[in-house]
Amino acid sequence: MNDAEISATAKLQPIETIADRLGVSANYLIPYGQYMAKIDVTGLAGAPSQVAGQDREHRLHDLGHRQGAVVLVTACSPTPAGEGKTTVAIGLADGLNRIGVNTALALREPSLGPVFGLKGGGTGGGYAQVVPMDKINLHFTGDLHAITSAHNLLCALVDHHIHQGNALQIDPRTITIKRCLDLNDRALRHTVIGLGGRTQGVPREDGFEITAATETMAIFCLATDRADLKRRLSQMIIGYTYDKSPVTAGDLGSDGAQGAMAVLLNDALDPNLVQTLHGTPALVHGGPFANIAHGANSVMATNTARALADVVITEAGFGADLGAEKFMHITGPAGGFSPDAIVVVATLRALKYNGGMSVAEATEDATRRDTQAHQDALQAGVANLDRHLAHLTHYNRPTVVAINTFPDDTEEEIAWLIEHCACRGVVAETCQAWGQGAAGAEKLASVMREQLDCSATAGGIGGLLSPEVMAGLSVQEKISIIARDIYGAAEVEYTATALKQLDALAGTPAEYLPVCMAKTPFSFSDDRTALGAPSGFQLTIERTQLRAGAGFVVVYTGKIMTMPGLPKHPAAEAMDVDETTAEIRNIF
Repeated sequence: MNDAEISATAKLQPIETIADRLGVSANYLIPYGQYMAKIDVTGLAGAPSQVAGQDREHRLHDLGHRQGAVVLVTACSPTPAGEGKTTVAIGLADGLNRIGVNTALALREPSLGPVFGLKGGGTGGGYAQVVPMDKINLHFTGDLHAITSAHNLLCALVDHHIHQGNALQIDPRTITIKRCLDLNDRALRHTVIGLGGRTQGVPREDGFEITAATETMAIFCLATDRADLKRRLSQMIIGYTYDKSPVTAGDLGSDGAQGAMAVLLNDALDPNLVQTLHGTPALVHGGPFANIAHGANSVMATNTARALADVVITEAGFGADLGAEKFMHITGPAGGFSPDAIVVVATLRALKYNGGMSVAEATEDATRRDTQAHQDALQAGVANLDRHLAHLTHYNRPTVVAINTFPDDTEEEIAWLIEHCACRGVVAETCQAWGQGAAGAEKLASVMREQLDCSATAGGIGGLLSPEVMAGLSVQEKISIIARDIYGAAEVEYTATALKQLDALAGTPAEYLPVCMAKTPFSFSDDRTALGAPSGFQLTIERTQLRAGAGFVVVYTGKIMTMPGLPKHPAAEAMDVDETTAEIRNIF
């Protein structure tokens, strides 16, 4: 059966049963049907959780204290199809619960862009899924629609202000926020608005980003509560005056735009609770991409899960050079946590792809392949994994390589990779959650339980990339360290535009904000075709953008775009709805 068929035939448990496993009573649920709900965090705060009939020692309003352990799932550089990071995260959580560890998931919400485009959804696969799969991958509880509406409301208020006399003297050429849409649409990357005469607004160049790339999405995911949400929204820079002074969302109107935006985000801000096929509680909330945004679910979801479970499995998008780096320097500090252990997902096909094979060659049937060619590609491509592991050693956390297996992987190749990792002092274990569910991840879960025992004595995050060290460096210094010590670049080249934008930050508090690198996920460099572990290259910084509300500076490299396009044959072409049963067909 395919993923959709497995999901459709699964016997789901009432969402109240799943909540009860976290010690959350039905009084604090806002149901969306039988199998999905939002957790009323405001109501739950101050109410002691009940787990197995015993009072927990913590309450949700004590989220700043050390609570459940956090396990971060990241990966080597992927193929265009992805390497099953979410599947492994789900399988690991199911496996930990299977061996008696009270575990919850905290994952990102899928975007409709990949669902109807190329990469697919974000609910895992096979027998390691969060369900109901179709609803989560489509409209879910409406969070992404709310974020889209709130962001576009701000855009509308900016243009309205200019149309009504422009009391703030905003220079329309400097407006920094674009409208958004949660779909891939290359035709909207560059637009002109306000055409049609004086009553239709002020003409200017504009454009669209995908919702996952907006600052509103980042703020939604980094806010710790509603007060923090409104504070961050008010600090969003929407443009500059004619004398080059910044204008924020808080400057619009008499009281700012943040209140109205928060109204649209109010319901969405409560984390969503669903379940895995094995009944593991999963908080699925927020959905930034890691190549063009910070790439992690909301800190409210993670902190809620930490308050209710002993172990929380979470995920940061794409490879460790993107999602994990941003988790350590943006997400964790914003939420007041850091990972207690790290899982790096690797597949033989990704390593062979990074060793020079095409995806088709890397996945060909084991009985028809050139064994030596595959071994050569694997040995060449493992340099990619090695560089990711070298990066992660900076954080002084127990790290495990999870080998996400496929049917055509050979025992010899798997054994070689496990031995290779052992020689580097890293434990590697297979994960067969896709085909076997919790049972297929039990060995990995046992390894992780051992690693979490070690993490209690691991000490703080040290080295050159520690949050404390990075906080004291300028944006340009941070870029250099990430480019050199994570990517392997020899030098960083800045365009005139980028240098001018960085000069504007000099002498301001923004000069020391974290950086959010926007880069292709398929290479350490800014060239997606430079696979493996390239070194000695030049990383080109095209432009930067201060996102004061989110609390970071976005650094755009190469030809990265914030509004993806559809592939030649988008997944949408095969989708349909049965007229009689209303069943959705061919979603995956």
